[in-house]
Amino acid sequence: MKEVTVIGAGIGGLTTGIRLLKNGYRVTILEKESTVGGKINQIKNKGDKFDLTASILMTPQNYIEIFNYVNKDYSKYIDLVKLDTMYKVFYQDNTNYEFYSDISKTIKFLESIDCNLGVDYLKYISNSYSKYILSNEKFLNKPMKNLKEILNFESVKTAIKLNPIPSSYKYTSRYIKDNKIRDFLLFQCMYIGIDPYENSNLYTLIPAILQLYGLWYIKGGMYSYIKSLEKLFYEMGGKIYINKEVNEILIDKGIVKGVSTSDRKYSSDIVVCNADFSYAIKKLIKENVNKDKKIEKLKLSCSTLIIYLGLNKKYKNLKVNNIYIGENFKENIQAPFNGDLPDKPSFYMYCPSKIDHSVCGDSKEILNIMIRVPNLEHENIEWDEILVKNFRDKVIQSITKIKGMEDIEKNIIYEKYLTPKDIESNFNAYKGCAFGIAHNISQIGYLRPHIKSKSVKNLYFIGSSTHPGNGASVIVKGSKLIADEIIKNS
Repeated sequence: MKEVTVIGAGIGGLTTGIRLLKNGYRVTILEKESTVGGKINQIKNKGDKFDLTASILMTPQNYIEIFNYVNKDYSKYIDLVKLDTMYKVFYQDNTNYEFYSDISKTIKFLESIDCNLGVDYLKYISNSYSKYILSNEKFLNKPMKNLKEILNFESVKTAIKLNPIPSSYKYTSRYIKDNKIRDFLLFQCMYIGIDPYENSNLYTLIPAILQLYGLWYIKGGMYSYIKSLEKLFYEMGGKIYINKEVNEILIDKGIVKGVSTSDRKYSSDIVVCNADFSYAIKKLIKENVNKDKKIEKLKLSCSTLIIYLGLNKKYKNLKVNNIYIGENFKENIQAPFNGDLPDKPSFYMYCPSKIDHSVCGDSKEILNIMIRVPNLEHENIEWDEILVKNFRDKVIQSITKIKGMEDIEKNIIYEKYLTPKDIESNFNAYKGCAFGIAHNISQIGYLRPHIKSKSVKNLYFIGSSTHPGNGASVIVKGSKLIADEIIKNS
């Protein structure tokens, strides 16, 4: 029976570990924090439970598949709820729109704005969804570890069909002429930390997936999913050691031999690194081997600032998922990618207490506010208390312009922040990037860091910076690729 050591108990480490346990491997996970989950974690305060980062659950089949893989009934581990309203979108001119998981309801609403908008939206969703189907079949579901996977007739034909070069903005504008609807769709394209005005239209598949599969919620919040994976991992005989920070991946003559922490060495046949890829390459591989990627040359994603609020009042006009579209949308959306803080930020608001009172303790409503900001490459921004407070005030001021939320400031009974500096220090995220290495056209598929090291035998990588990419559901999908590779090569 082969021994596997996994660095990091994030969603990628847990799901990979579960798959390997199912196939007869002995699996030990070492986690530097005191809880499992990595960035998908939880803040607790007087009974309130805030999801630390991830909150949008799309493609539920990806979350369920891991339970099917080990012949377990997912409904005994998680309680999935499909949301009627996918999003409520608030605009700076005091209007608001609702978009629904039921596409017929969304179309009906769009046609109330413009009789042609429903047809245009259907064309956009249909064509963008076809990009998802093609990407899934030819790229996302393949390990992308050698050039043969892309340098063949079928893959080249698929790439031509995908036509990935035009930006998300240019592509979306061909179909959607209404500025408010277009801004809403472009906001979703940003979910993996890219600039929709500059980067590939491939990411229009995100709003397409959301519309066709709907948005879902796990009772107790996203961290409930992590806890269910932890429970499953233990049930299958895996071991997790918390407060165990790995300081080196041990390599001898190009073959991985295990890892070391401050107090001991863990010998193993295989190492799966679920730590941030850039951090791992720079800090954990000390052996003189050919490191697969030159980290300094890679383009990085933006970061995020998250504000957590416990509120002493229920706000009837909020849904679980809310978006605020501010003034000068393009200028302010692009600001983080240019190294600037947005002056009139647009942002996402997550309010799970609308349908799940189990996340509330002292507070009557809990609210996460997530704003895209520059990563720490941009040294002109100092994330000190003064800057955070001033930027926070801009965000709260925008929220007070929403009808029914004018009094939010006086109803805040708990407040906490997650800054790019926190993301860097708490999760070893290189330059505080919230989404790892950017999904530029030059950094996807085979061109993205590989799941299997080329230079070190039996060393594998999983996480937001490696193929197939970032996002909780994508990483769960990636865990199948990496487990299959390990099994094939063992």
